[in-house]
Amino acid sequence: MPSESPILFVHLRAHSAYSLSEGALHIKAMAAMAKDAGMPALAITDTGNLFGALEFSDALADKGIQPIIGCTLKVEFGDGQKAHNGIRRIASVALLAKSDAGYRNLMKLSSTAYLESPDNTEPHVSLATLEALSGDLICLTGGPLGPVNEVLVMGQEPLARARFETLLRIFGDRLYVELQRHNTREEQAAEPGLVALAYEFDIPLAATNEPYFARPDDHAAQDALICIADGEVIAADDRRRLTPEHFFKSQQQMAALFADIPEAIQSTIEIAKRCAFRVKGINPILPRFAEGDEAEVMRRQAHEGLEQRLAARGLINGFKREDYVNRLDFEIKVISDMNFPGYFLIVADFIKWSKAQGIPVGPGRGSGAGSLVAYALTITDLDPFRFNLLFERFLNPERVSMPDFDIDFCQDRRDEVINYVQQRYGAGRVAQIITFGKLQARAVCRDVGRVLQMPYGQVDKLSKMIPNNPANPVTLAQAIEGEPRLQHERDTDPVVKNMLEIGLKLEGLYRHASTHAAGIVIGDRPLDELVPLYRDPRSTLPATQFSMKYVEKAGLVKFDFLGLKTLTVLQKAQSLIRQREPAFDLDKVPFDNPDAYVGLGQGEAVGVFQLESSGMRDV
Repeated sequence: MPSESPILFVHLRAHSAYSLSEGALHIKAMAAMAKDAGMPALAITDTGNLFGALEFSDALADKGIQPIIGCTLKVEFGDGQKAHNGIRRIASVALLAKSDAGYRNLMKLSSTAYLESPDNTEPHVSLATLEALSGDLICLTGGPLGPVNEVLVMGQEPLARARFETLLRIFGDRLYVELQRHNTREEQAAEPGLVALAYEFDIPLAATNEPYFARPDDHAAQDALICIADGEVIAADDRRRLTPEHFFKSQQQMAALFADIPEAIQSTIEIAKRCAFRVKGINPILPRFAEGDEAEVMRRQAHEGLEQRLAARGLINGFKREDYVNRLDFEIKVISDMNFPGYFLIVADFIKWSKAQGIPVGPGRGSGAGSLVAYALTITDLDPFRFNLLFERFLNPERVSMPDFDIDFCQDRRDEVINYVQQRYGAGRVAQIITFGKLQARAVCRDVGRVLQMPYGQVDKLSKMIPNNPANPVTLAQAIEGEPRLQHERDTDPVVKNMLEIGLKLEGLYRHASTHAAGIVIGDRPLDELVPLYRDPRSTLPATQFSMKYVEKAGLVKFDFLGLKTLTVLQKAQSLIRQREPAFDLDKVPFDNPDAYVGLGQGEAVGVFQLESSGMRDV
């Protein structure tokens, strides 16, 4: 620990930017703040998800701080209609993982909330599911949105007691009564009842603060972020909002805030000690493709495939059959020594299936096209000898990394290939990869301008002063520095100055979750045993809650299934051409001399293509 001062308090309810459109704390900033504050541990409890769990664990460990992995989870208690109109059936509790077993239960709970909640409800789990997966999890009663607080504020003491006893039955000595003091009426109204329950049942109190932003002067920006998410304007009275007290308080500030209940502060240190566990990355885990020695299976298939390729297409001038065999054996040895035969077999399998179903597949691109093994297994259709392609650009024992084939499929039938993979390895073992949309410079200015109720024309003019170059995007700070007109507007108009100051604080925060355009992961076990899962409402396939960088650290291997419109167009073109020329085969068209193809003359329109001296062009 960097400070010699005694430990006074540990934050157990911090929200990162992964509390989408709500949290304004980047994970690296959280780690730096915890280190500067002299805290030996810090917990992350993002709203409903574990998006940042592995990233948070790595970032804090790098600073010498104990990461505590948690989640603010919504639970359906199912008792609201019995008590009083207005009482919600769904309320939030905070769960913290004590151990690896607890973390695995937390992953299953978060996954269940996304995958099994009805479409018209917020992600949540049932009380029965919470009980079944409660092992090695510490439960905090949830603060103002917790199941006990909410009904206490409504004067429903019997229901509050019943819910409290339910949580006590499920968690036993892992339950803590959570007290928060953000200076809200609800917190003040609930606190006497919470303290009374804690003392009556001899359950420890725990003081928490929910930091969503770093400093008190960041509150205005965070308030704008909530308005952006909810489609509200800052001037509206009846809307969701947080208080200026939801910032990252120091140990001393929290100790002073709860000076009248010191045991609640001490409990945070006790909880941190009980959560002496951190999530770590693991080596890639591939599903088994075949029983026995996969390297031998790959070697046999590769040699058989090479013989078929040579029989069909012959040798390239200047090379002998021995050259092909020697290179094939060299590549097989490298692939086997690096333990990647399974990867090649899996990719070859779904490509062979696709071709057998008449689904167009790209010939291969990227460094993977330099592999003769890939050519022999029909993963690619490019002969590396013909184009002088190097295998070492794809795999090199001196730079160990997972192989990565970019496979193009017909856009209209890509989903059929993914469905086959699900059937082959199990639906619960295949998922897409999540991505996160960020507030970029132009967009954040437009959004902030809207919530500030600035005239649309003014906001549009200011936004267009920011360069829009997707290939080389500029930050808002760079745009202001390089654009005198923006500087002038900032210096002469206080509203514009406020908009830009808020925009600078919000830029780069996560706004929404989506899915990777091509990435698919395949596991050797149910995926929720390795990563938490998410459901994109626009997709039937689940997605991992970790982004591409961290899903690979969690042990999963990415496969790229790209939907390419060009392949769809080519397939339709061939179909039209075959209506006139039944023997037509696109693979046999010599594009450098199209007149050589019998039946198709230069310049003659055929289907949706026209043959010219330079090849085929779309008409």
